[in-house]
Amino acid sequence: MLLYEALGRVAPSPVVELNRAVAVAMTSGPQQALCMVDELAASGRLSGSYLLPSVRGELLVRLGRTAEARAELELAARLCRNARERSVLLRKAAALE
Repeated sequence: MLLYEALGRVAPSPVVELNRAVAVAMTSGPQQALCMVDELAASGRLSGSYLLPSVRGELLVRLGRTAEARAELELAARLCRNARERSVLLRKAAALE
């Protein structure tokens, strides 16, 4: 997590912030990370990217919020241009039904 904080200072970007949220989820739990991801979503800086709803969906799964998680993973799949990644996202979403 400290490395992402340092990277954020040297080369700030929304993707670095998203990766930092993933690191926070691993160390501090999904709720704190979800707050970070929601702030990033509100900023609109990753608008149109499948990465944000994909991470958000995974965090929601960990929090047991499966209906919301499924919707986020389906959104990520719609935004994803890579067929293999889209397939993985759709499988994860379907598994939550």
